[in-house]
Amino acid sequence: MATTTKKSKAATAPAHEGLLGILKARFEKHLHRHPGIDWNSVVARLNAAPVKLQVLEEMERTGGEPDVVGADPATGALIFFDCAPETPAGRRSVCYDGDALAARREHKPAHSAVGMAEDMGIALLNEEQYRFLQALGPVDQKTSSWIATPPAMRKLGGALFGDYRYGQVFFYHNGVQSYYAGRGFRGVLYV
Repeated sequence: MATTTKKSKAATAPAHEGLLGILKARFEKHLHRHPGIDWNSVVARLNAAPVKLQVLEEMERTGGEPDVVGADPATGALIFFDCAPETPAGRRSVCYDGDALAARREHKPAHSAVGMAEDMGIALLNEEQYRFLQALGPVDQKTSSWIATPPAMRKLGGALFGDYRYGQVFFYHNGVQSYYAGRGFRGVLYV
């Protein structure tokens, strides 16, 4: 069993190196997203949290283009958002959550936004986080993204999604069972 563990660690090390290269290039290209944060501190945190590196790999694999957007003032944790120009391609055509997915009688999507985010180890952006992301540069100009919805609204069968049109951020509502080819979700990860 120790041999398997060594093989799996060896197999994932190059993948992590490749991911770190991608993250570094993105970090350096978009310095406006993380003023005052040094790349060496990012690498140190990531190397100390290999599970978070795996989550970032999945965010990258599904098209999220994760990047550091700040640090939590209370904990110092680095905050990563999906910063892809459009909602991540590998996370589209999903309804809002597992209950919505279970309630669909026909034409079920493959997954739900909340369920897929939980499987990945991230959370959906909330309204405040989505507005913050949009302030860093417009995203979702052709697509839209489910966002974390207040429980009272969800209890009534609705959920929120956002996009950027006509030079402004918009939030809308839809039934939780809805899904569209151009709607996915963006996530947040604290490292």
